[in-house]
Amino acid sequence: MLADKYRLCPRGHLPRVTLPSLSLKEPAVIDAHIHYGDDSPEFLALLAEFDLKLLNISFVHGPDDPWRNQAERYRSLARAHPTRFAWCTSIDLPRFDDPTYTASAIRGLEEDFAAGAVACKVWKNIGMEERRPDGSYLTIDDPIFDPIFDAVAAAGRTLLLHIAEPLACWQPLDPSGPHYSYYSQNPQWHMYNRPEVPSHAALIAARDRVMEKHPALRVVGAHLGSLEHDVDEVAARLDRYPNFAVDISARLGNLARQPADKVRAFFDRYQDRILFGTDVVMRTAPAALPPEERAAALAPLAETYRTHFAYLEGTTEVTVRGYTTTGLGLSPSVLDKLYTANAQAWYPGI
Repeated sequence: MLADKYRLCPRGHLPRVTLPSLSLKEPAVIDAHIHYGDDSPEFLALLAEFDLKLLNISFVHGPDDPWRNQAERYRSLARAHPTRFAWCTSIDLPRFDDPTYTASAIRGLEEDFAAGAVACKVWKNIGMEERRPDGSYLTIDDPIFDPIFDAVAAAGRTLLLHIAEPLACWQPLDPSGPHYSYYSQNPQWHMYNRPEVPSHAALIAARDRVMEKHPALRVVGAHLGSLEHDVDEVAARLDRYPNFAVDISARLGNLARQPADKVRAFFDRYQDRILFGTDVVMRTAPAALPPEERAAALAPLAETYRTHFAYLEGTTEVTVRGYTTTGLGLSPSVLDKLYTANAQAWYPGI
């Protein structure tokens, strides 16, 4: 775990530290879900101060997305700073009219795994945006993915799935809810009153069928497996599928709105199946800013980590995304698994 001194940094203050020489010691915390392709001295200082290692996640927005540029950046960071960065690759979206698609996707995975990628991610556009040739929505249990997922399992790597969205995505906008800001600003992803789109339940069922079809495949469900509205729903899948784990990235607000005793019991019972993550997305690389502006640009990221640590470790009141709750006060043994051991177990080689 992190030393107490890291918790006590004043709000918005980013300590100025001298970068230590890289060593092979384990980090105190692995953020197993983030998108942050920077290695400015100020950002590396933040990682050193909080003793963090990041798993940078590649994903594909659409058919013409040059996602490999992003993946190569993440790969280069992991190569240059192996104690601070790891990376996850992805696959091109299916091309049903291309008989070479499957072989090409598998070949790309093999090359990326050989280059150090610890996982492959598939994003929510599968099930919510992409279509089959007949016009129906392409879901994650489609047979076109089966040989690809078999290849991930054969390589001993992990499949990270962001399938579906929070249940609130299919409900009317709620200004008091944790997802109001996202869906009000990204209405294209708000599925309320869009009956042509598969339901939340249908997409979760498709995801579950992947784990049934591929029992040897390790699957991590991003964002509490899109069941963040109720940890009992997450627990039901963890009980049913031994090859399934979840990360908590971008879902602290959902956890905070559930009774602390219930959430604490969830972390205790499934302490080997829950990974720490934030899903922070780098909008502007600090390296692209003047040096005098970088600390201010990084302050929100530092505050994000402090909020997570206060909620997970503390026992006093903490405000998470505008909602005040009580910290979980998780035990040191549970925190050690949440922060590092589970990422190492579910993403071998991280």
